[in-house]
Amino acid sequence: MVRFFDLFFSVAGVILLLPLFLIISLWIVATSRGGIFFRQLRVGKNGRDFYLLKFRTMKPDSEQGGKLTIGSRDPRITAAGMFLRKFKLDELPQLFNVINGEMSLVGPRPEVRKYVELYSAEQQTVLQVKPGITDYASIAYMDENTLLGRSADPERTYIETIMPEKIRLNMKYIENQGLSAYFKILILTLLHIFKKGM
Repeated sequence: MVRFFDLFFSVAGVILLLPLFLIISLWIVATSRGGIFFRQLRVGKNGRDFYLLKFRTMKPDSEQGGKLTIGSRDPRITAAGMFLRKFKLDELPQLFNVINGEMSLVGPRPEVRKYVELYSAEQQTVLQVKPGITDYASIAYMDENTLLGRSADPERTYIETIMPEKIRLNMKYIENQGLSAYFKILILTLLHIFKKGM
């Protein structure tokens, strides 16, 4: 049943948001050098790699400077990228990942292999379910980049503090999966994005 709603909402979202996709694409092309989309290899269900799709919010070849972004003081983020990240608009292309069956609308955010290799045996439980666009951890850490920007050592802060807490919240969803949790998380995500933009 979750797959049905994933497909229904994702296909409907792509159709309804097509004008917005076009506007964002033109904005990205007009204001910075590089392509429209950013593809990054992430770890999905059962440890299988897939390419996560986003609107590009950083300058070309920015990954060479590290996997983490550190808020407003990260010089790699474009002006358009700052706005897109604030309202999570850069995540919209992941609707195609959902349509392709690589992701769900709701589920643990997929990590890059570098950080998955640091998971304990217990933490690897999050790889038993399909990754998602949003979940409890995404809501709790909607300002993650800002938090990392305040840290003297963003990499250490992410690995030792943020990542374990995000996995704990991932487990909260995994242990209580179902349509009620699915819709609750979708609604909470929309409310948090709306509140953040006010």
